[in-house]
Amino acid sequence: MALSLTGLSKRFGGTQALDDVSLTVRRGTIHALLGGNGSGKSTTIKVLAGVHGADAGRLEVFGQHFPLTGYTSDTARGAGLRFVHQNPALFPELSIAENFGLANTFPVHHCGAISGKALRNSVTSTMRGYDLDFDPRTKVGDLRPADRTMIAIARVMADDDGKDAVLVLDEPTASLGQAESDHLMARLRQRADGGQTIIIVSHRLKEILSVAHDYTIFRDGRVAATLRDAQPTEEEIVSHMAGGMVSALRPEQFSSHATDQVRLEVTGLRGGALQGADLSVRAGEVVGIAGLVGSGRTSLLLNLFGRHRSTAGQMRLDGQHYAPTSIQEAMDSGVALVPEDRGAQAAFADRDVSDNISVAVHKNTWTRKWMPRARERRIAQDFIDKLSIRVRSADARFSSMSGGNQQKVVLARWLQRNPKLLLLDEPTQGVDIMSRAEIYSIIRQATATGCSVILASSDMSELVALSDRILILRDGRLVDSVDASTVDVDALTKLVMIDPRNRNHDHD
Repeated sequence: MALSLTGLSKRFGGTQALDDVSLTVRRGTIHALLGGNGSGKSTTIKVLAGVHGADAGRLEVFGQHFPLTGYTSDTARGAGLRFVHQNPALFPELSIAENFGLANTFPVHHCGAISGKALRNSVTSTMRGYDLDFDPRTKVGDLRPADRTMIAIARVMADDDGKDAVLVLDEPTASLGQAESDHLMARLRQRADGGQTIIIVSHRLKEILSVAHDYTIFRDGRVAATLRDAQPTEEEIVSHMAGGMVSALRPEQFSSHATDQVRLEVTGLRGGALQGADLSVRAGEVVGIAGLVGSGRTSLLLNLFGRHRSTAGQMRLDGQHYAPTSIQEAMDSGVALVPEDRGAQAAFADRDVSDNISVAVHKNTWTRKWMPRARERRIAQDFIDKLSIRVRSADARFSSMSGGNQQKVVLARWLQRNPKLLLLDEPTQGVDIMSRAEIYSIIRQATATGCSVILASSDMSELVALSDRILILRDGRLVDSVDASTVDVDALTKLVMIDPRNRNHDHD
């Protein structure tokens, strides 16, 4: 046994976040913590990391006992717990060795400076233990995403010198494409097979099912199920997460709201990674954009939203010339964008929910001198109710909510403007399967009012579930188009991964 957690309880104000949670992690296994947003798994990780104090509970790590009252991040490190969070604290402009040097203890010169040669040698040796064959002088920003995550893992484990340690990964693949995610999962399973104990939190059930040995499933702050040496199906996992209401989570219930009215016409659009895109979108239609990382998916959305200036091409919105030179101009034309990086590009984390919802409509809510706070809260509460946003009140801080509820707030911000065209970039990244189904329903409700949607996603199942049509983007060009009702996930993945010029040679 590597880790045993018993009787963990944690309350935030009037909310019981964790209620008598117990967890046992076997040595040399990958143990998955699963559950919906707000179920308690992330709070459990934060207690183990010493970020949150516990109200009650006891922890044992490799035979050492630690009371959780008075437990700190230093205690966690001394216990042998090592954490890599969703956004690893790596500096892309610094070398691998420099990133290691910032976080670990390495040999120094007599004058107190770190010995560059000794640092590089030590880092090379550490990387070798993780099958990472990189020059330590390589900039972290030049690495592929999965390798950056492995560098972050090697870095937090660098000082352990073979001692027992538990590696805790919180959503390590949230920002990775499918190929990168598969690569990372294979590396993690290899580490576990070599004796490493790993706890992993992830919303991507398929990838977790491919590597995990044991599972602890949370629901409403309690452990709903513990599965040991199990091979559960995705449906069985979701049944535990949702309390048996699996059928309500299936997106196949959606029907198309596309009309014959052409909402957007784009011809020869260039800008950023785009090399020439032609497309049209009808009113009420969801057009999915599939492509590998770097194919130009995000560039397409940013050009349409006026954040990137197009260098060539023409656009028409509802038959009128459309060439936004700013975000405000795009907004005034009825275009809205939910960006990929919610935390950095769409959220005011330290502001309350009401502020985050109203920020896009200040001109409509402000009087001459001030904004009536009661009116702002009333508008926010209407959307909280309409979109089933789980939050204590409109005055709650945005950062206090789960990822799925945060994403609903960002959607509410734009939906209150009744946009003609809604641009979505990875709209359910880092969102659990239950919140994902609710977000799909919100998007489809918007299309029922005539709103058109362009959806860029690396999740093939999401594109198939939500889209009316799916466009394939490769090297900045739209190279194919398929009816979403005639394609499954495997077929779409093949269209994205294989160049059309090579599809007739699959047997070679």
